[in-house]
Amino acid sequence: MEGWRGAWYVPCLASLETLQELCRKENLTCKSIGITNKSLKSYEVEYLCDYKVEEGKAYYLVKWKGWPESSNTWEPRKHLNCPLLIQNFVRDKNQYLSRGREGKAMKVRNRVKTLKPAIADYIVKKAKQRIALQRWKEELNRKKNHKAMILVENTVDLEGPPLDFYYINEYKPAPGINVLNGITTGCECADCPAEKCCPKEAGFILAYNKRKKLKIQPGLPIYECNSYCRCGPDCPNRIVQKGTPYSLCIFRTNNGRGWGVKTLQKIKTNSFVMEYVGEVITSEEAERRGQLYDNQGNTYLFDLDYDSDEFTVDAARYGNVSHFVNHSCDPNLQVFNVFIDNLDLRLPRIALFSTRTIKAGEELTFDYQMKGSIDLTSDSAEGLSPSKKRIRTVCKCGAMCCRGYLN
Repeated sequence: MEGWRGAWYVPCLASLETLQELCRKENLTCKSIGITNKSLKSYEVEYLCDYKVEEGKAYYLVKWKGWPESSNTWEPRKHLNCPLLIQNFVRDKNQYLSRGREGKAMKVRNRVKTLKPAIADYIVKKAKQRIALQRWKEELNRKKNHKAMILVENTVDLEGPPLDFYYINEYKPAPGINVLNGITTGCECADCPAEKCCPKEAGFILAYNKRKKLKIQPGLPIYECNSYCRCGPDCPNRIVQKGTPYSLCIFRTNNGRGWGVKTLQKIKTNSFVMEYVGEVITSEEAERRGQLYDNQGNTYLFDLDYDSDEFTVDAARYGNVSHFVNHSCDPNLQVFNVFIDNLDLRLPRIALFSTRTIKAGEELTFDYQMKGSIDLTSDSAEGLSPSKKRIRTVCKCGAMCCRGYLN
């Protein structure tokens, strides 16, 4: 429709198999469902579904890439040139067996001629999950606007990508809300910070030191140089606007907290880590959504209460990596309000900075009850609004100083 700027997301009701069959029938390619020119003309192993031994020979049931499951065939081991897929098959099998053997992994011995249906079913589900998570990772990295990579990992259960989550890089305002206003001029500094630089014009000090690390206390705002400023992209007062500089991994936690986020690189104290983004809605709309979210057991509502409580960020459906960051009573991230291309005190951007050195592989967390985060919860519905006293929810952060409850 001409002039339409919105976007509707309607799930396809046809299965992947049906779409693949239609493409092959019409000789069409579709990279997103695995149908390429190569796969139209050749056979490539997508994953292995089952195993058996006949007359002393090992066979694997093969799912061919770009072909429906009805086209699966049994192939002798010697015909398969896919060592990684065989490795995944064996690892998934052993993982399934170890669950019922008190952690002691079992191997398929030569005398085992067939796998039990439950084992084969689990192996197929893991293979499909692995493919789905790989596609999700590729999608996230296509959509992000920063150089650092986003990885995805689930070694805990069969959970796949969230079905109703769309990655965005900046606020998505609801109709009638303008998140880019209030800026008409910028600083004239040739070398920031100068006497008339943006922070000083706003009545505050520069937030960063010479090493581009945060030097202000929590509660104070950050004023960065904006798109009207004379300074260039290397300006030391342009940090948050460049996006996260660290490669991060969205991973499945093993203690019932749903998804979490860990850093793949060492992060020094007082470093910018990521921005919290989502839909910007009115507080009235947030109250309405909050009641619906309560019934579902989760919500991602973050009140923008730096100057007032008119607006809220809802990252339930639209957000970035911060959507998956879990709560901790002893967090390693702190919330700061940031103003760049919008000086409206009701609509600050939310940035998360490290409170200490964070090792590579360590999970990133922040306190959902800290200033500015009024009603924000994780995938596992850990946090609920303390101000509204809805449900007393047990905290699972595991910190020594854990408060026991999130509200």
